[in-house]
Amino acid sequence: MNGAYLGMPAFPRAAAAATRDGRLRANLTHATHTIRDKRARAVAELDDWAQLRAAGAAVKDRTLRHLDHYLEQLEAAVTAAGGQVHWAADAEEANRIVTELVRETGEREVVKVKSMATQEIGLNEALAEAGIRAYETDLAELIVQLGNDLPSHILVPAIHRNRSEIRDIFLAEMGRWGRPAPEGLSDSPAELAEAARLHLREKFLSAKVAISGANFMVAETGTLVVVESEGNGRMCLTLPETLISVVGIEKTVPTWQDLEIFLQLLPRSSTAERMNPYTSTWTGTTDGDGPGTFHLVLLDNGRTDTLADTVGRQALRCIRCSACLNVCPVYERAGGHAYGSPYPGPIGAILTPQLRGVEGALESSLPYASSLCGACYEVCPVAIDIPEVLVHLRERVVEGGEVTRRGTRAVLRPARGHAAERAAMRAAGWVFDRPGVLRAGMRLAARTRRLHPRRLPGPGRAWSQTRELPAVPAESFRDWWQRTRGTGTESARQGGEGT
Repeated sequence: MNGAYLGMPAFPRAAAAATRDGRLRANLTHATHTIRDKRARAVAELDDWAQLRAAGAAVKDRTLRHLDHYLEQLEAAVTAAGGQVHWAADAEEANRIVTELVRETGEREVVKVKSMATQEIGLNEALAEAGIRAYETDLAELIVQLGNDLPSHILVPAIHRNRSEIRDIFLAEMGRWGRPAPEGLSDSPAELAEAARLHLREKFLSAKVAISGANFMVAETGTLVVVESEGNGRMCLTLPETLISVVGIEKTVPTWQDLEIFLQLLPRSSTAERMNPYTSTWTGTTDGDGPGTFHLVLLDNGRTDTLADTVGRQALRCIRCSACLNVCPVYERAGGHAYGSPYPGPIGAILTPQLRGVEGALESSLPYASSLCGACYEVCPVAIDIPEVLVHLRERVVEGGEVTRRGTRAVLRPARGHAAERAAMRAAGWVFDRPGVLRAGMRLAARTRRLHPRRLPGPGRAWSQTRELPAVPAESFRDWWQRTRGTGTESARQGGEGT
């Protein structure tokens, strides 16, 4: 796991601090609303979006069911095309493999294409410990790196920063990393982009080693695919002599025909474009064209354990579009850092606990970082039912159980919860088992409704600090049913009792 995220507090504590940051809230609200509005317009252009979405989900599910077969096919195809494949069971092994590969070249600097997998394993930190400096080349990743910060969004890692903050970071930090920022730098997007371009140009031209991720891997040909909007990916993937790609095993798709589906789903859901400005594909190595040496590091890091969960495995369909983040009311208010993981937002709330296990304080809190409104499911281009997985993971947290991770078994102690909560649940269970008692209780609640508090006292105070109790209606549904439909028939009485 990325060491930068170790020791981060549970979501409720982190979110409590983030929601008090007015500037963060303003930055997130402006950015997420802008992105999701553009996405909605782009998606509306396609009459067959629902069919594309269903097709994407079906391809992913089929691939995950037979992932062992497709990974072996992928390895064979990459090897036949001149590449070398390495298998990494966890973050430690992946970092060791990549570090050794870079050392073998004799280089001490690498350029990187934005990669969620390398953030997940903390590759930059591992390389730094080995005396190797990694330069992020994606604009937003560069901002995060120069600011000694952590990404807070899948697509726009520096979404929590505004233009003035970015200008200040460039002015203060670029000189420490090489070429200084131009004097008199303003906060206009054009000037900021030009400053980043000048800062990175020398690195693009001189770097002998590049590290990338991949959006997709085509098993039938061993082809890797990176889609991006800035051109930095194309520079990293073609100019260096050695290319090392670290990719999660779930990024596999069987055929080019399957890839066609995702090249329609991803750009519209992420950048709200009909197609990405740069779609780079490479298959092994070719003499005189691109890197002469290619290494593919296939990363597990908890993914095969996630596959074993028939409900939770749908999280591995994710194509990292970030659409779920941009519509999530919790993410909009808490920001990405509160999730304590490179994967923030709704997808992070279901992916991180499965990759790491739900026994940690942070991991066990993430399934509760949701209002279960369902907006994330509505926009997901591969139809991941995130609310369903959230409820499933909450059940695992509460009930405990066995969690098998990378060959070791950890037995979780069942969570007991607060004494008042347990007492309330036992009382509710007793009442719901007795329809007559339930009916009498509802009538009593209706008749005394003017005496009910709007906030809970005692242990319930924390729950009702940010919400009011719903008003009790003047009449229960059962009483309304009997009054308006009558009780002369058996079916009416059964309907009243059973509702």
